[in-house]
Amino acid sequence: MADAQTAPNKRTPLYAEHQALNARIVDFGGWDMPVNYGSQLEEHHAVRQNQGMFDVSHMTVVDVYGDGARTWLRGLLANDVNKLTVPGKALYSCMLNENGGVIDDLIVYFLNETHFRLVVNASTRDKDLAWLEKQLPGMEKGIVDLQERPEQAMVAVQGPNARATVMKLLPLECHEAVNALKVFSGAMVEIDGEDWLVARTGYTGEDGFEIILPETHVVKFWRDLLAAGVQPCGLGARDTLRLEAGMALYGQDMDETISPLQAGLNWTVAWEPQDRDFIGRKALETQKSAGIEVKTVGLILEGKGVLRGHQAVITDDGEDAQGEGIVTSGGFSPTLDGSIALARVPKNIGESCLVQIRKNQVPARVVKPPFARNGKALV
Repeated sequence: MADAQTAPNKRTPLYAEHQALNARIVDFGGWDMPVNYGSQLEEHHAVRQNQGMFDVSHMTVVDVYGDGARTWLRGLLANDVNKLTVPGKALYSCMLNENGGVIDDLIVYFLNETHFRLVVNASTRDKDLAWLEKQLPGMEKGIVDLQERPEQAMVAVQGPNARATVMKLLPLECHEAVNALKVFSGAMVEIDGEDWLVARTGYTGEDGFEIILPETHVVKFWRDLLAAGVQPCGLGARDTLRLEAGMALYGQDMDETISPLQAGLNWTVAWEPQDRDFIGRKALETQKSAGIEVKTVGLILEGKGVLRGHQAVITDDGEDAQGEGIVTSGGFSPTLDGSIALARVPKNIGESCLVQIRKNQVPARVVKPPFARNGKALV
């Protein structure tokens, strides 16, 4: 009997556009996605200095409906959606298991009291949806209802000139709502009879928009951005930009075995009010009371080589060695013109360390992320 054929990778509605632009296509979490369109360095610099756009339609959009949506999300997420009081406001949070490990990190948008929207990672779609469904039993029908929105596409336009360019492409009747947006908030606007969510969020450390729109509209929007001079950017530049911005990547900087407290995401855990019992809270409280022995820091390589994930970090090469840490995300920084990394290390690390790169122990400087944001190096 012949082996069953492997299911083909998924493709976004913009796949043909990427091909037309001669993008280098790679597998990413079961999706055929562009890693670059030529020069990854040029794409990176375009976002830091001008404007670039990313197809992020592979991300998973899930709408949460019902009178019990807010209460349900307060028990599901480590951050507290009660911080969301203005329609369109967004919140970054981790979704935890009972042991305090991170199932995924996500953004939740408050659209109205009976409608919230989650945007979760593409590579974790199946387990995220299964986890969400698992938390529903016991809720009365109609109190909470989940609806995945695969018909929605998503484009991120980022950089110092990104917002001005997008505004020129939006209908005039949308301008007041979109112009009024503060960072980490969005507006639902109607364009050609369809709802678009235009949000002032991103994953690059630059200002700009992430726009969730119907897949039937996305090709025209992409082409309009291209005609307006926006640089198409792939996953390669997206990764170097988020690394410079000190933004965590699921599966590298945290996972189901690492808690937010261990991953440098303490700020995403809302401890107050004390009577809010979210999944994983007890485990986090136990960790906190025992003392967190690690922290996440930035590293700048001072010798030759390239910092990569899983490399050992030697925090002291003397007789009183404090122990080892590990590089979680690393790579070349186009803005700093050198190698940088995020690393999980002993909490009492000093200002320098050594990183094991193949057979060599290479010196590195310990810094506080981010490395670069808003077009400038910060370290």
